[in-house]
Amino acid sequence: MKSREELIIANWENLTSLWKTAATPFRGNVAGDVFDYEEIGNSDWPNRLWFHDDITQENVEKALERLESLNTRFTIPYRDIYGSQSNQILEETGFTKTFEQVAMSLPLTSPFQLENKLDFSVISNPTDAKRWADIYPSAFGYRITEETLLKTMGSIQYILALKQNQPVGTAILFQTGPFAGIHGVGVIPEMRRKGLAEEIMKFVLNKAIHDGAEYATLQASTMGKGLYLKLGFDEQFTIHNYVKA
Repeated sequence: MKSREELIIANWENLTSLWKTAATPFRGNVAGDVFDYEEIGNSDWPNRLWFHDDITQENVEKALERLESLNTRFTIPYRDIYGSQSNQILEETGFTKTFEQVAMSLPLTSPFQLENKLDFSVISNPTDAKRWADIYPSAFGYRITEETLLKTMGSIQYILALKQNQPVGTAILFQTGPFAGIHGVGVIPEMRRKGLAEEIMKFVLNKAIHDGAEYATLQASTMGKGLYLKLGFDEQFTIHNYVKA
């Protein structure tokens, strides 16, 4: 069994590796001594800038200077693992917190029982990539472009959930070593409260087990946290996400 500290590191590394992998075909990876950032133009995702370590006033000012030279709107994720409340530096420097996520993990042991409410397709062609990209914004309120899927579907698994051949939900599965990162699990508004998100999660978890993963990691929204706790996930840390006002 992995220690809590190992799982915290693995969760963050899976998430940042996903951003890097998504941005690579667009030459959007920029690594630095203090922070890295990933950018895809004409897309809302990933467009993240994150600090390697706990933040300082000097490092926030360096990041702010870089952001002001770019046209893209970046999200700055802050992990509350330091016990320093240094995110206050972001708030005092003109950044606004937009949403929070809870990083969670689950040892993968036994497959989950599906209720066969949905059919699933792992994106492998332009038609399905467009269907996935078309419904994603209605579930999440931001875009992941069809071009992103087409250029990265060989290294990132994008999963489309269908009911009677109509797209109703999405998921992303991205494995780093023994860790399966589960991202982008969403259901279009008109199909919520029918147990479909749970069915999508169980399918993705079973696929992760089939692919040889030993643990699942994710970053839960407030809306999704209850489902993940029900499935057995444990909380690890909170990510506070900021944008420049």
